Amino acid sequence: MIEKRVSAKKKARELAKYIRSERPDYAYLKSLFQHLRSELEIEVPKSNKKLPNVPAEEELKRYYELVWKAKNFQDMMIVKTLMYTGARVSELISIKLADIDFHYCQIRINKGKGSKDRIVLFLKLSKS
Repeated sequence: MIEKRVSAKKKARELAKYIRSERPDYAYLKSLFQHLRSELEIEVPKSNKKLPNVPAEEELKRYYELVWKAKNFQDMMIVKTLMYTGARVSELISIKLADIDFHYCQIRINKGKGSKDRIVLFLKLSKS
């Protein structure tokens, strides 16, 4: 009997569908695959974690001076908040007035990176 060749992609889909339908114990499967990797001496390639691209201090100074020369209050507050709190731009965009506690100098970041909430502090000097 001649068997029809099936692509690896199709086989993988069929296997995934079968595993999902059986409702397996994922902890057991994980330990099984770890055991198989160690027995067969298969190394899982680890992805390189890249460091963020941080601007040089000179670039920050030039940007800071440019914003201050323009004397645009809104731009100055955005730059101050980013610099003093370390918040991400996406987090800064989602800040509401109710998230800012001027008494304790705190800003609540809702659903930041990884959909996690956190609190960042700001200096009393940056209240102005």
